[in-house]
Amino acid sequence: MKPFIRILCTAGLLFTASQSCAQSKKNDYISRIDSLIESPTSPRPFNGVVLITQNGKIKYSKAYGFKDSRTKVPLKMNDQFEIMSNTKQITSVLLLKQFEKGKVDLQAPIKKYLPSLTQPWADSVTVHQLLNHSHGIVDTEKPLLFKPGTEFKYGNLSNILLGKIIENVSGTSYIQLATDLFKELHLKNTFCYSKDSRRNLVTGHMNKDNHFTPVENSFINNENMPADGVVTTAEDMALWNSLLHKGKILSTKSYQLMTTYSILSQHDVFGKEKSGYGYNIRIVQYRGIPYLGHTGLGDGFASLNVYVPGSDVSIIVMENQMSEDGDLYYYQEALIRDIVLQSNLIKSQR
Repeated sequence: MKPFIRILCTAGLLFTASQSCAQSKKNDYISRIDSLIESPTSPRPFNGVVLITQNGKIKYSKAYGFKDSRTKVPLKMNDQFEIMSNTKQITSVLLLKQFEKGKVDLQAPIKKYLPSLTQPWADSVTVHQLLNHSHGIVDTEKPLLFKPGTEFKYGNLSNILLGKIIENVSGTSYIQLATDLFKELHLKNTFCYSKDSRRNLVTGHMNKDNHFTPVENSFINNENMPADGVVTTAEDMALWNSLLHKGKILSTKSYQLMTTYSILSQHDVFGKEKSGYGYNIRIVQYRGIPYLGHTGLGDGFASLNVYVPGSDVSIIVMENQMSEDGDLYYYQEALIRDIVLQSNLIKSQR
């Protein structure tokens, strides 16, 4: 064989092998996720559930770890977790349902719906700015941090205020409206937290140097319920994604308002650069693949909810542990998300 022909053949074999390896990696998301969550060398153990669906069908489902560090009873897929800030997405929907009824003007100053506010900024901050965290409110008794609409500052207060607006315009409690919505959508294992009715809610844990300490008392109460208070299962969260993103909950107009970014923000789970933020939901690009997502952290729980519209894929990861080391927040969650986004479940955008 002539040298240049041999070189071409070798190069062709290497290219084919490289293609085969890349394809194998795309097909092998199941074993890659298994290896990740079972790894004994991870900087922290995984303790939670992972659910991946496509077109409403389960592609990966696993519970790993325990419900309570004291009893070591194994987790199950139908166990319930506090989803913390992923609650905010539900609050956005409840507010937009009032908007659809003509009871809320998103561009109106919040003073219109919260007349008890006495600060001058209540006449300039809009409902829209509460929904996308561009309001500048740090405390209802203090001046604004910045001019409304010019910057992003994430926090629970905006959703606490949204909850009050929802209650004032509807004449119904936030908890009742949320409960009615869950019933309407057949989210049978989703509810607003109650210390008197925990159902299958697992115990949250703080993780310090891989030592788990149970969280004895939740900080959730009726006031911060719209920011952090929903409890659900991975299956219900995937169903929520399907219903929301396929137009079964909101009108087309409301949904577009919710999922169109109106401000930029940065979050380490979603990249070092700023990405779009809509109404309590992030609008992100990963190597040209657009997706929607949000995180939730607190009370000894962590959750990541990602939906990829172009492939109808949901990635749900929920843990009943929260690392005290901030560098390890969502450690496996982000890696699992990346594995799925690199897999053959995701349609190429090119």
